[in-house]
Amino acid sequence: MAAERALRTAAPHELLDATRGVLIEQYAAEAVELFMADYSLTVLQPVSVLPHTLEALPVHSSPAGRAFGAQEPFVESTREGRTRVHLPVTVRGDRLGVLSVTLPDSEPAGDRLAELTDIAQVLAHEVVVAERDTDLYLQARRKDRLTLAAEMQWQLLPGRSTARPEYELGAQLEPAYTIFGDNFDWSATADRLLLYVTNGMGEGIEASLLTNLAVNALRNARRAGIPLADQAALADQAVYAHYQGHCYLSTLMFDFDLATGRAQVVDAGSPQLLRLRGGAVERITFEAQLPLGMFEETDYVAQDFQVEPGDRLVFVSDGVYAVASPQGEAYGDAALARAILSTRLLPAAEVPRAILRELTGHRGQPVPDDDALVVCLDWHGR
Repeated sequence: MAAERALRTAAPHELLDATRGVLIEQYAAEAVELFMADYSLTVLQPVSVLPHTLEALPVHSSPAGRAFGAQEPFVESTREGRTRVHLPVTVRGDRLGVLSVTLPDSEPAGDRLAELTDIAQVLAHEVVVAERDTDLYLQARRKDRLTLAAEMQWQLLPGRSTARPEYELGAQLEPAYTIFGDNFDWSATADRLLLYVTNGMGEGIEASLLTNLAVNALRNARRAGIPLADQAALADQAVYAHYQGHCYLSTLMFDFDLATGRAQVVDAGSPQLLRLRGGAVERITFEAQLPLGMFEETDYVAQDFQVEPGDRLVFVSDGVYAVASPQGEAYGDAALARAILSTRLLPAAEVPRAILRELTGHRGQPVPDDDALVVCLDWHGR
């Protein structure tokens, strides 16, 4: 309660100071630091006044990274006889970072650990709200400079992961700091989940502008309560009106009924879907329809699709399945199926980054030539 009061009255840029004050007073904490996951999900960046005074921590080989990946508190004993507790800073399944608290005594009891975990969650909620009024936390997320196109794309996203009892979602874009056309979007109500996976054409700022227009047109139609096929038709008209068919955009759109798993689907282009069910991976195809904005006043038709509890759906852009190795071999369905099977024990939020790491090995170079997008949906049902 003390932490909630302190955080809700603190200035947006002073959330860490407010948290630190409460933890020092109530728990005798000796050090409190907040780390934010960077855009590429490779390091945890310290939140501090620029220039940063602490070093970034690797996500995959540090105690704080273990807490971030497992989404569980991780207790570490220091050489000085202190205890350092690393706590996930997460809001509604969206993994923001880690709060590290150094305590003077031995391993904290269960009640204290639970309280510290709750404080980290309260901090996560306040960080999301504070980002409307300060750049501090967004600046802390970047270990490199974002291009303008990438800045526009990241600001357009709903988050990188989310979770509810019926489903878990995770997504990632690469190259994280120079992405320009690919995008994902989702929105949920009490009974429905709408999911959009977009593969934009072009490069640089022009690709980002095209995607921004299309995604906002889809959102405008969705928020007006319009059915999925009509959302596609209205976005198609918006893109065509501006570009007259010279630029267009591919998208795969889903409207899931959370109670039954039945979905309406509009396939308007190149994003692909693979399903993991019962240990087997298969590619799911739909009736191909025209990309948004290719021709004037295109009509779209929604198809039926059914998901079952335990299904994992993996959506990929052409920057994944069409990537060539140094020998010219495309990544393709077989390699994707192996990657999906090898990551089957990971939570949905971890799967996109793991698949993109395997894709880097196939590509033979660290920086891709094209945008790569992976979205993972684990369906639990009701």
